[in-house]
Amino acid sequence: MSDAIRIHKWLTLSIQLALLLGALWAVWQGRWLAASTTSAIIVVTLLPLILGRRFAVTVPPEFELLAVVFVYGSLFLGEVHGYYLRFWWWDVVLHAGSGFLLGILGLLLVHTMNELEDVELQLRPRFVALFAFAFSVSIGALWEIFEFFVDQTFGLNMQKSGLVDTMWDLIVDTAGAALISVLGWSYLSRAGTSSFLERWIAAFIAANPRLFRSKV
Repeated sequence: MSDAIRIHKWLTLSIQLALLLGALWAVWQGRWLAASTTSAIIVVTLLPLILGRRFAVTVPPEFELLAVVFVYGSLFLGEVHGYYLRFWWWDVVLHAGSGFLLGILGLLLVHTMNELEDVELQLRPRFVALFAFAFSVSIGALWEIFEFFVDQTFGLNMQKSGLVDTMWDLIVDTAGAALISVLGWSYLSRAGTSSFLERWIAAFIAANPRLFRSKV
């Protein structure tokens, strides 16, 4: 295991440990809602590992770390500790990050299907990038619907300023997804260019060779 992988795994574990301590502290103080929310967040941070083992897919440690950081920042700091209200830019940064992550996830998903021998799918780079863009924006839209549903059902304030918050969230999500889609198209069209996305895709392919057997 390389030093970089060890560092990524150590940082991921440190964040999960911080969440666990936060949940235990909330229990000690009798803040049951915060404790249950933080416990649910811990489960969410474990999803990349759980899903990876369930489907025998190795998730790049960089992506796993960013996913955990995003969940920690958006749910634990943002919702539980009120960072969305304390810092006006917190929501913008988190939604830009979600656009990046979901775009990468969509890109990896369709690129994997495109390379599988068992799946009759031959998409050109621009359509792979388009799918990644549409996937990211669609998940972002579903999240905004979820926020509206929770606010209307439980009387919470996840949408903050209502329509204005929703539209800016979608705009930032779209911008992040567009950037990742352009980088993905560049990688698939001109292999050999250097960026973090190229390195992540190369690492994913190297870690999951059975998913990328050459098609006859």
